[in-house]
Amino acid sequence: MNRVFLLLALAWAALIFAASSQPGSSVGLPPPWDKLAHLVTYAVLAGLLRAGGLAPVAALAAAALYGLSDEWHQSFVPGRDASLGDWTADVAGAVLALWLFHRKK
Repeated sequence: MNRVFLLLALAWAALIFAASSQPGSSVGLPPPWDKLAHLVTYAVLAGLLRAGGLAPVAALAAAALYGLSDEWHQSFVPGRDASLGDWTADVAGAVLALWLFHRKK
């Protein structure tokens, strides 16, 4: 297990949480750029988790569950809401990163 990458994943998750805590009026990208941002953000998270030594299924599950919890968290932030489309982009990003990670080997 590479603890440096796991710590980076934890820091990245904290950054995601901080960004998700911003009211809707202070953030926002127009479609389809918002989905691309979700895809890239969760690709980085899954990649860091995998580089940290998590098995592919565990890295995917952790990223997907964190994305789900993030969408739920946003439902409590003024001007934000939970979105199935955003969570789908989160999971797609995680899958893409893990696929790329696997191909690299």
